[in-house]
Amino acid sequence: MKPIAAAMLAAAVLAGAGAGVARAEVTDTSPAGFEVVEKATISAPQHKIWDALLRPGRWWSSQHTFSGDARNLAIDGAGCLCETLPHGAVRHMTITYADGKSRLVLFGGLGPLQSTGASGHMAFVLAPGAAGTDVTLSYDVGGYAKGGLAQTYAQPVDKVLGEQLGRLKKYVETGKPE
Repeated sequence: MKPIAAAMLAAAVLAGAGAGVARAEVTDTSPAGFEVVEKATISAPQHKIWDALLRPGRWWSSQHTFSGDARNLAIDGAGCLCETLPHGAVRHMTITYADGKSRLVLFGGLGPLQSTGASGHMAFVLAPGAAGTDVTLSYDVGGYAKGGLAQTYAQPVDKVLGEQLGRLKKYVETGKPE
């Protein structure tokens, strides 16, 4: 994520929800936070999607990284969704639950949320569907952010995560996220 929150928010608004996402929306807001839910059906078996989820550097957008290169993103053996920087690192999220097939839950703050008092739980849920695997991505964010957490961040976060789920879908189905 770009170091300057305003630039990140502008990029998120311009990014759109991404191709292939069946439903993407902010499902709840309050003064304390918000929830976004993204849904897509991916024409692939669950195990193929699971394998891709654990390799975000292959499908995440480089535009939404601090380093400018998604290949610097990885989930390490300790469960850290981390990004390598030329002279440092970023801990974006940490796995709090993974069953190895259908549910992956991470905790942390993405992008400009890292410079606030906010964080959240992001869950990927995979379930058999009529046309492949139904994937639901939810991100529940709470805490403090100057100017209001939901007012400032809910819509841009929704758009960025919608884009990422669309990229995951395309990557799993075609081998290329774009």
